Amino acid sequence: MTTAKDIMHAGVECVPAHETLDRAAEMMRDMNVGSLPICGPDDKLTGILTDRDIVVKCIAMGHDPATVTAGELAEGKPFCVDAEDTEDEVLRLMESNMIRRVPVIEEHMLVGMISEGDLAQHLSEDKLAHFVSAITKAPPSPGQQTS
Repeated sequence: MTTAKDIMHAGVECVPAHETLDRAAEMMRDMNVGSLPICGPDDKLTGILTDRDIVVKCIAMGHDPATVTAGELAEGKPFCVDAEDTEDEVLRLMESNMIRRVPVIEEHMLVGMISEGDLAQHLSEDKLAHFVSAITKAPPSPGQQTS
């Protein structure tokens, strides 16, 4: 049985909630990723920051990414999966909430991320096609994490 831990990309790094968006963008560039988990001072997951969030919710709104923090863009409770969750449980969570990335938690610690790219490498063609169809069939709700 394939688990979240088998699918995930390990070695994920958090952007601290107090860090500015320009620094978060540099981190994304240096790690060649499009999103970062946001962690609070207690190292608990508080959200996910995407490159699209920086553009749409900061720059396009006329804000300065050198002064806006990652924590200011963290909205709602982030979705996550347990490292031992099955691939079907991971897909169910991602599809039902129309999310494209999900953090993986093991013993209350962030251990990885699962993205569409990770799914493409680990799922059967049928499951992958169903997933892509499910998350792209309707437009996202306002404020919903999509990228």
